[in-house]
Amino acid sequence: MSKLLLKFDPLEEGTLIKRYKRFLADIRLDDGRKITAHCPNTGPMKGLLTNNSKVRVKFCPSPKRKLQWTWEQVQVVNYKSDQIWVGINTLLANKLIKNVIENNILKEFIGDIDLIKSERPYGKDNKSRIDFLLTPKSSNPDNRNIYIEVKNTTWIKKNIALFPDTVTLRGQKHLKDLMSIIPESKAILVPCITRNDVDFFSTGDDEDPKYGELFSQSLKLGLIVIPCRLNFYRDHINWDKIVPVLRDKDDK
Repeated sequence: MSKLLLKFDPLEEGTLIKRYKRFLADIRLDDGRKITAHCPNTGPMKGLLTNNSKVRVKFCPSPKRKLQWTWEQVQVVNYKSDQIWVGINTLLANKLIKNVIENNILKEFIGDIDLIKSERPYGKDNKSRIDFLLTPKSSNPDNRNIYIEVKNTTWIKKNIALFPDTVTLRGQKHLKDLMSIIPESKAILVPCITRNDVDFFSTGDDEDPKYGELFSQSLKLGLIVIPCRLNFYRDHINWDKIVPVLRDKDDK
């Protein structure tokens, strides 16, 4: 079931020269211009960066911005030698998953929803913020509040999407916070997989084994994990499908 999630003006295409200082990327546009774009991804972008990668960028002129361009997508060659476009703007993940929820794509997991609130305090001493707090409709057979944490996911090994791609103390804390609200509330983790060449999701235990341990504990307590796979194009982003979760390390 392919469904439009986000439409935008066609992105400009070019070639990556280099990424540096985490937030900066020098790019040669196809028309010959050299630009410096904002990189809205603070992570290592494992497996995404190669010399002369094809990229897509958005022109965002504003007197409040130091850089007029934002890097949005990168083309990679996967283990099947297929060319795949990957969304790298982590700031889009929440917007996309909110659209997924509003389009009732996750209805089988969450039922009918009355209200969606963003960035609500929760966890120990209310010192964390959940991406989405959902209030079910009175007709929903499960009347518990629903807490949804979204994780932008780009790293893969063969056909398995993995999160995280580096040690994430913040991500570990999020799992602990989600465990703390079970079973009084429903806790959901949504890996937002911004590429369409994966068949499974699992944790990046090679990079953050502690996260993998907490993930397994969370599943035993009742955490619901819904890995959402999306398709990225030059002028739009589509819903693709939900992929299964793998926890058998022999399968990785």
